[in-house]
Amino acid sequence: MARHAGVSTAVVSYTLNEGAKKVSDATRARVLEAVRVLGYRPNAAARALKIGSTAQLGLVIPGVLNRFFAELADHAEREAAAHGLALVVTSARDGLAAALGHLASRQVDGVLVVGRADVADLGGLEIPVALLDQVRAVNGVAGIGADRYGGARHAVEHLLGHGHRRVGFVGPAGGSDDRLRGWTDAVAAAGLAAEPLIDSDFTRAGGYEAGRRLASLPDRPSSVFVSSDDQSIGLLLALHEAAVRVPGDVAIVSFDGSQEAAYCWPPLTTVAQPLAEMVRLAVGRVLDPSPGYVELPTELVVRRSCGCR
Repeated sequence: MARHAGVSTAVVSYTLNEGAKKVSDATRARVLEAVRVLGYRPNAAARALKIGSTAQLGLVIPGVLNRFFAELADHAEREAAAHGLALVVTSARDGLAAALGHLASRQVDGVLVVGRADVADLGGLEIPVALLDQVRAVNGVAGIGADRYGGARHAVEHLLGHGHRRVGFVGPAGGSDDRLRGWTDAVAAAGLAAEPLIDSDFTRAGGYEAGRRLASLPDRPSSVFVSSDDQSIGLLLALHEAAVRVPGDVAIVSFDGSQEAAYCWPPLTTVAQPLAEMVRLAVGRVLDPSPGYVELPTELVVRRSCGCR
């Protein structure tokens, strides 16, 4: 290519890598024309060996089918690109250690891990890591999360403000999820019983099964708080099939704030997590490593499923 452009290989390198050495506009034009004519593509692997960076950021998500994780990945790709980095996405389907090993073998410059993790999970990884959508501080590791407890409590208080005296919960029944705790505390503060609790995993299929159980209850509550938008989408289908009207028979408030929540019927009132800001902070912690946990506020996005118009 240098011969085609009539310049030295050093000038080609300066031009393509925007080196400090000044290259005239005419010379730059000849090099770029040679690139076009010859169909040149830079060797990323060779460049990575030379400069000690692959210009890649890794992202580990629990699964690829959940809309919330897909939107996180989209934000992460945009933020990485803004820093001149490519994003390599992998799932933790075979375990977090395997996913991290895969990314380490690609010599990525840093990793974002979505979901719960602890120091033991990171396995002595010698590249910067930030935990995204994390719910607790992890010693020595940067973590970014949203206020799940406050968001859930606000959601339940919104339903109580509509006059509902029974607010059910749809979501995982075990563990110490802050959304479950927010629901429990909100109904207790109103002097109400924390029931019914319908156990469901974070999938549309889980929400659908929960919706079938909810529809069949002889003493069905007049409202429910659902711990994710994906579950709510399945729940809406089950209630529709059972001729249970939303919000007429059961009012719903969900959690996550996914884009799909606006396109259900009825559109979902949902507690939105600040995904773009969460990702921005997490990428910043990877590029300029610093430990500590940051919890961001959520926002209730009001639509029709709760009874508001």
